[in-house]
Amino acid sequence: MRIPLRAWSLAAAALLVAGAGPVQAADTPPSGSAAGAVQYAVQDLGTLGGTRSKATAIDGNTAVGSSLIRGDTAEHAFAYDLRSRTMTDLGTLGHSSRATGVAGDHIVGESELTADGPTHGFAYDMRTRRLVDIGTLGGSSTDITDLSGDTVVGTSSLPGDAVTHAFAYSLRTGTMTDLGSLAGPSGNSTAAAVSGVTVVGSSSLPDTPARTTHGFAYNLRTRTMTDLGTLGGSSSTANDVSGSTVVGQSRTADNRLTGYAYDLRTGMRTDLGSRFLKGQLISGSTVVGGDGLLASTYDLTTHVSAVIGSGRGVTEARQVSGNLVVGDNFAPNSFGFVARADNGGFTYLPSLGGLNSSAAQANRFGVVAGSAALPPADQTSANGPFHAALWVPQTVAGGTDGDTR
Repeated sequence: MRIPLRAWSLAAAALLVAGAGPVQAADTPPSGSAAGAVQYAVQDLGTLGGTRSKATAIDGNTAVGSSLIRGDTAEHAFAYDLRSRTMTDLGTLGHSSRATGVAGDHIVGESELTADGPTHGFAYDMRTRRLVDIGTLGGSSTDITDLSGDTVVGTSSLPGDAVTHAFAYSLRTGTMTDLGSLAGPSGNSTAAAVSGVTVVGSSSLPDTPARTTHGFAYNLRTRTMTDLGTLGGSSSTANDVSGSTVVGQSRTADNRLTGYAYDLRTGMRTDLGSRFLKGQLISGSTVVGGDGLLASTYDLTTHVSAVIGSGRGVTEARQVSGNLVVGDNFAPNSFGFVARADNGGFTYLPSLGGLNSSAAQANRFGVVAGSAALPPADQTSANGPFHAALWVPQTVAGGTDGDTR
């Protein structure tokens, strides 16, 4: 499960809402939703007292994200309990914080130590309610990119901040492991995702320009890093992993850019083509990615590819879980969506009274977390402030209040 990260604006608007609001019935989606698509009810999660909030990840009955606090003086990470409908301020390591991932009882994110200081990753245990600084590899900052089970991965600067290395942090032991690089201690590497004992990312190479990278797979059990090579060109990246399959981008022998899938068991590479140049994600045998305009799915078993949605505007996938894909469509306004890779189902997600919405991630019940616009304060704008939101499939909610127990 790769954590989707997206920049958001903290510009304040003159509306203050504290606490979660009621579930609202889904509006009629814009034209382009597929026939038979599931409809959703939207729930406002509120804020920590400020004007804006967003949800970035969800697992089970916990959604996480960040919110402005009262007075909009700082941004704090939060955890929202879907059963009790309560939002908890997770605090900070000093100045501000953002939660980016959740798995079971563990929440991870990043926090600035001071207003102008470095950023460290944090881990929060919902059982003990403790916020822990996971530290660095000796440098000033860390960047968290994924969480799976009790393993957090990301990138940290080394002493002097001139070199960065991928790392894996064990929530069980509280230890951080330097994954090194394909170029040795002096090379640079970044971690993108983790699945089981496999961490994938990109690394510089020995005796090559710093911008030339190869995708890698690191086995946490054997502590070995494997160069994934390329499709015949000079460089590649690794962006996501599911089981033994890695997806990323590569140069070909004729210097084209293309997406690829790599099977760690067989060493077999699959050229996914130019429709999978960006944002490659994978779950099981389903790959999603985009070309900068459209997003598509690819089934590694059947080798069938399909465009997500109507093919209008810009479509960006944020997460794939099984056959469920969530993301945003800009056409030209931004609407969150849920799509099905198996049957082509496609549903736009309603706002909270404004125009726009944004989807980040879905849990195993199909409940989607993200953010949605409140009604505008006047007619000069289409949106009021954005609040963290949940979208509950009506087939799951069953006419209830959206409890996912």
